[in-house]
Amino acid sequence: MIRLGAGPPERIVAVGAHCDDIAIGAGGTLLAMCLARPGLRIDALVLSGGGGEREQEERAALAAFCPGADLRLTVHKLPDGHLPAHWEEAKAALEELRARTDPDLILAPRTDDAHQDHRGLARLIPTAFRDHLVLGYEIVKWDGDLGRPAAYQPLSTEIAEQKVRLLQEHYPSQRHRPWYDREAFLGLARIRGIECHEAYAEAFAVTKLTLNLGG
Repeated sequence: MIRLGAGPPERIVAVGAHCDDIAIGAGGTLLAMCLARPGLRIDALVLSGGGGEREQEERAALAAFCPGADLRLTVHKLPDGHLPAHWEEAKAALEELRARTDPDLILAPRTDDAHQDHRGLARLIPTAFRDHLVLGYEIVKWDGDLGRPAAYQPLSTEIAEQKVRLLQEHYPSQRHRPWYDREAFLGLARIRGIECHEAYAEAFAVTKLTLNLGG
């Protein structure tokens, strides 16, 4: 069983505070993994947006971002922008997720994300998943909180383009936002690609990682 390591994952957890967080932060990584390893189990949890248009968007989007995977998605109804006031409900949702899966890898927001919902969810992860590898994805925003990532997942040009296309196709409710466009998504992926000598990449924060250099 992999613990805080970087071996080939078979079970993945992906969590987001809002519908579209997972796809924006780690959609290319999910595409790359699912295309390379059909049959991956992916347990996805989103804390807000349940019961309406946003949930419908999320279900269609993640199905497209996880082709061939055993995808199990839960979308809750916590109010957007108020996660700190609903700490117990958010923690309970994570505990319920933990009870049904023991993942090799967790994709989650960064602990230093400027958005209080993203940051709150990130800080809850270790309370439920105590010895798992967590990659903290980044979401570009007005706050200007992008940092210096520690881990990169290279993306081919085809995967990067597919990610942008799926984001535009599956989240029509977000198209009016000034930051939600091809240039923003592909531009950040190109910058992260430059940083790891690839065409494109998604970048992640890593809080803790165990090495096995002598094994």
